[in-house]
Amino acid sequence: MMRFQVKLRLVLMLMTLSSALAVMGQKRADAPIQDKPFIQEYSIKYNYDNSGNELFQAASDRNGYIQVISLHGLLRPRAGEMLFPGTLVKDVQYKPTSDKGIRAVVNYQDQLVYVDDVAVLSNAWAGRLFTRHNLPEARILEAGKDFTFLISDGKKLQLLNMEGSLWEGESADAVNEIAYDAANNQFWILGENSIQVFQPGKNNLKQVLSRPGLTAIEVWKNQLVAGTSDGYFTVDLQSHQAGEMQKNLPWTEITCVKNIDGDLWLGSTWGAFKRNDQGKYDYYASKRWLPSDEVIDIAKGPENSVLILTGKGLGQICRQEMTLYDKAMYFEKQVRERHIRFGFNGTISGMTDGDVTTGSLETSDNDGLWTTMYLAGEVFRYVVTKSDEALQNVRESMDAMERLYSINPVPGFPSRSFERRGYKYHDKPWRRAEDPEWDWKSTTSSDEAIGHIFAFGAIAELVDVPELKDQAIMLIDTLMSHALKHDHYLVDWNGEPTLWGKWTPEYVNARPVGVGDRKINSSNYIGMLQTAYHFTEKEKYKKAAFDLMENHGYLENLMLPMSKIGRAAEDADDWSKMLSESWNHSDDEMYYCGYWGLYRYAFDKELKAKFKEAIVDHWEAERPEKEGLWNIMTALVGKDDYDFDNAAWYLREYPLDMINWTVKNSHRKDIELLPENFREQSTAEVLPPDELRISRHNANRFGLDGGSDGRSEYSAGDIWLLPYWIGRYLGVISEPATK
Repeated sequence: MMRFQVKLRLVLMLMTLSSALAVMGQKRADAPIQDKPFIQEYSIKYNYDNSGNELFQAASDRNGYIQVISLHGLLRPRAGEMLFPGTLVKDVQYKPTSDKGIRAVVNYQDQLVYVDDVAVLSNAWAGRLFTRHNLPEARILEAGKDFTFLISDGKKLQLLNMEGSLWEGESADAVNEIAYDAANNQFWILGENSIQVFQPGKNNLKQVLSRPGLTAIEVWKNQLVAGTSDGYFTVDLQSHQAGEMQKNLPWTEITCVKNIDGDLWLGSTWGAFKRNDQGKYDYYASKRWLPSDEVIDIAKGPENSVLILTGKGLGQICRQEMTLYDKAMYFEKQVRERHIRFGFNGTISGMTDGDVTTGSLETSDNDGLWTTMYLAGEVFRYVVTKSDEALQNVRESMDAMERLYSINPVPGFPSRSFERRGYKYHDKPWRRAEDPEWDWKSTTSSDEAIGHIFAFGAIAELVDVPELKDQAIMLIDTLMSHALKHDHYLVDWNGEPTLWGKWTPEYVNARPVGVGDRKINSSNYIGMLQTAYHFTEKEKYKKAAFDLMENHGYLENLMLPMSKIGRAAEDADDWSKMLSESWNHSDDEMYYCGYWGLYRYAFDKELKAKFKEAIVDHWEAERPEKEGLWNIMTALVGKDDYDFDNAAWYLREYPLDMINWTVKNSHRKDIELLPENFREQSTAEVLPPDELRISRHNANRFGLDGGSDGRSEYSAGDIWLLPYWIGRYLGVISEPATK
């Protein structure tokens, strides 16, 4: 039942034991992000077709045995791993219990106690708990102290212990739920329009308040939490005074309230949420977490997990302690098992409902870019750890990158991708290679080029393997010689510049000053020329860069503050208007890939100081997004604190499940929506990564809704491993703490 948890624990144990040997970088005791163990959450889902059978409750005992109460008997989970959901099936493990027609269950002293039409009973304590009752329609059960239990059929109530009945009575209102207050030894009873208190011993039933729309109750931190159809409120356990209604929630139509080990959990008709230490709510919705968003019940699960019962099955939110290094090793495995095609770092697409075995690796316009971001991460991994595996990964991806240049007939031109003939997408950019078995994709753009130069520069500088250094420098020289030969254009098979491969002044400076393309192309291209000069020492690259900076305004362009970037004026050309409709988040990715060469290989100290100013200015503009890669990479320019705590938060909160589930947040009541703006910042505060759709670094982190119903799985290679490993290299992230 817990196969994935066991496998994950074993993997993490092995990784932890080997980390002292495998992690050979500096201790980095002064690193701002100390890699201490944290709690990583993930979900195992057990789907269920509930047509004709209603689900009511979930529970588990000290042995880790999970049961679900349904209209037609007990159910239990079968199979189930993080990426491979299980199902709920009829529980026949112990037929004398499952044949009884169990109506409700409660966890008492870590054991399961049931009520059926005859008795309150349990299989624990050698089966001695079997107390007959007088409510043949009993369907509500709560445990008190010293083996006392209060049951109800929805109207009548009966208090029992091991010896028999202690009290019977009837509620003036319906009885929908019972919660026990251990501190005051009293039961709270939820009706349709009232809350009552029953005190054993005194045996009096007292109404505390009357209010319509009540849906759930639970005792939590010396107060009763009462859910309603529009928020929740609290009631003091002694004074019985009600507090203000709380509506600043992900969703206010509450269906259940539970106290799980001191944490307040609430279920709703649109997902579940947990109150965190900041008084805000961690939101668990979408198929990343639950079989469906209609939450019926929440219960404590085995091994520090939480069970969330929905209309379509059970979600088990598992909580595993790990370090960032452990998480990196998990993602390294994910990439190599499912996301490598010819050495490219790719996406699995065409999946059915999140099943990775139903999808296929796809070719992409950005095979070169996504691969170079993964490749750079593996370079930094190798530099930090001297891992033979990382080095082999670098070799394989470099072979794929080099073939992008050799598979087409245009000297120095990088293809977007290549594929075996007959398996490509049937769109115009595909061309036939000389080899009849292969096709290559044309129309390469500037975002591929800057990714290439970033990774090749990192290899040329940092990898102590001569043939790899030579290969990287050769490819840098090949690409940049092509650009200079063609007057700062990428020129395709037809002798024409590609749509986006244009760094020439005639194109760049045709844009108004505040249009982003003018700044991004200037910044990227100067960085590319600096990288080429740094490693080849060919004067043509230095000469071209200074000509562009001194005679064509490229230095002024790239130094333009981000606050000046905006929409083109009404009298601007249509192309400039199109380019500046809103902030282009792909530009952020291109800028940061380019900053490696722009800052690290600056021609002189004066330029380096200017480039630092431009990079920090960009980071300031990006701070609200809490984008882990941007915060970490800004450390290129020095040791100041570039919101490294937010970078750690980003890395820790990113989900292990990289499935592109459909996620919605725009309905939430706990977010502050902002007016429409150029930066497309939809909310005052960005949501955690595990509450958003899976996206690469070129996406807007303020996008509230999105995803593709589990039809694809993204690679962690560019999304997570690059920020982690460059953080290790730059000394932002320490090596893992020894467990």
